[in-house]
Amino acid sequence: MADGFRLTLAQLNATVGDLDGNAARAREAWGAARDAGADMVALPEMFITGYNPQDLVLKPAFHQAAIAAIEGLARDCADGPAMAIGGPAVEGAGLRNAYYILQGGRVTARVDKHHLPNQDVFDEMRVFEPGRVTGPYAVGERRVGSPVCEDAWYEDVAETLAETGAEMLLVPNGSPYSRGRLEVRQTLMVSRVVETGLPLVYLNLVGAQDDQVFDGGSFVLNPGGALALQMPLFEEAVAHVDFTQGADGWQAEPGVKAHVPGTLEQDYHAMVLSLRDYLRKTGFPKVLLGLSGGIDSALVAAVAVDALGADNVRCVMLPSEYTSEASLEDATAVARALGCRYDTVPIGQPRAAVTETLAPLFEGLAPGVTEENIQSRLRGLLLMALSNKFGEMLLTTGNKSEVAVGYATIYGDMAGGYNPLKDLYKTRVFEAARWRNANHRDWMHGPAGEVIAPRVIDKPPSAELAPDQRDADSLPPYEVLDAILEILIDRDGTISDCVAAGHDAGDARKVEHLIYINEYKRFQAAPGTRLSRKAFWLDRRYPIVNRWRDRG
Repeated sequence: MADGFRLTLAQLNATVGDLDGNAARAREAWGAARDAGADMVALPEMFITGYNPQDLVLKPAFHQAAIAAIEGLARDCADGPAMAIGGPAVEGAGLRNAYYILQGGRVTARVDKHHLPNQDVFDEMRVFEPGRVTGPYAVGERRVGSPVCEDAWYEDVAETLAETGAEMLLVPNGSPYSRGRLEVRQTLMVSRVVETGLPLVYLNLVGAQDDQVFDGGSFVLNPGGALALQMPLFEEAVAHVDFTQGADGWQAEPGVKAHVPGTLEQDYHAMVLSLRDYLRKTGFPKVLLGLSGGIDSALVAAVAVDALGADNVRCVMLPSEYTSEASLEDATAVARALGCRYDTVPIGQPRAAVTETLAPLFEGLAPGVTEENIQSRLRGLLLMALSNKFGEMLLTTGNKSEVAVGYATIYGDMAGGYNPLKDLYKTRVFEAARWRNANHRDWMHGPAGEVIAPRVIDKPPSAELAPDQRDADSLPPYEVLDAILEILIDRDGTISDCVAAGHDAGDARKVEHLIYINEYKRFQAAPGTRLSRKAFWLDRRYPIVNRWRDRG
């Protein structure tokens, strides 16, 4: 644009390690920008490698290949708009998290990330060195400043860019989803806009990597903080933004403002996207899961069908003598409503064989939890056999409440490759199931309507490993349990905090004890969708051996 500046924003899904594939996506975005007459196309932080590459980026052969891929993009995209793309850079003996500007067949500028995050899921100080705070770079006659992700969370980088002549701020990000994160991002970016008086583009990655989901949601703010453009959450998108200069400086022309759904829908979409990407990026075409007739496995089945389509989901009922007729009916109804394959594999005969084999060693001992866990482990064994035979990834179905207190059998119902519900408390599982029954979206591959019968949602939860067994026999009611867990885990609170919130001190101490003694299980658990800032794995790193207890 002769009297303005057109910027193409490529909110795309990169795959960690797929240098050729990521470069191809960048070329496609550049082609779209060229066709739209853009001056520059921008891609997110570390796009060429995928994010978060963790220690993979330390491997010399990998980061050298990534840098070579960026140089190749510069040569391939010489005749047309500039390209801004994130990738690693070598500086002396160390590595930098860098943002490259490609113009006229070469790298014309590079911005190195200054503030390296070292909290939550991030450990960038382990792999990168901080770069210097520098001024803006030129794209034609325009001067653009790019605080890289974390750099925009602090005043210094943006203010330096404004003071050294930047006319607009372009912030490339690899910011993962957690509940309420979009509002936090927008609030902080408004601060940068107000401080500098410059329009700001927040460009975020989309897609999933292991447990993390990058939710996109890129946006553009004008001076004063007004929202000029909102890109969709959890979906790839390309947008063209026109900036024009007036008496009060540069402004972005108003664009489409995508709908921002509530947090329950965001959680559900995150689970769908994370499972879909985990399968696609690891190469598994299909999944299977044990469908018990309970709420957790029913919700996982719905997420799986919405992510992959009914033809790619197998549900398996593995009944014992303790499985109720209602559970058999409910599991059948869920599978039928979702339209996926449903198999029944009774565990009575293998359980009898195991019982007979162990009888000489167990003679004289009363049956108990050991025998209950044998049932769970037999189910795990049979499901893993199906997984191996048919090449279908086994999904685990434990919610965050169960994962927190160890209400799951290691090498049994914890067996599997991925767990969409791992960061979803039980009370929120009920809410998500009701939401899915009442709502359908274009990004869902499953059918509309009631896919989880209300009876599945309303009945008392039970593992059905013993006669008349209920979860409440050994755990506080889930409303109480989840409230205590939220204080102890999500808020890093104390027993005194639990008591102040109205909970029984004995319940709080029991829950805290269960959290600590089951750390070893979580170390061996499948990865799962991160929905909060206190998900089990990188967000919360506790020792397995731990004798400390809160005496408050």
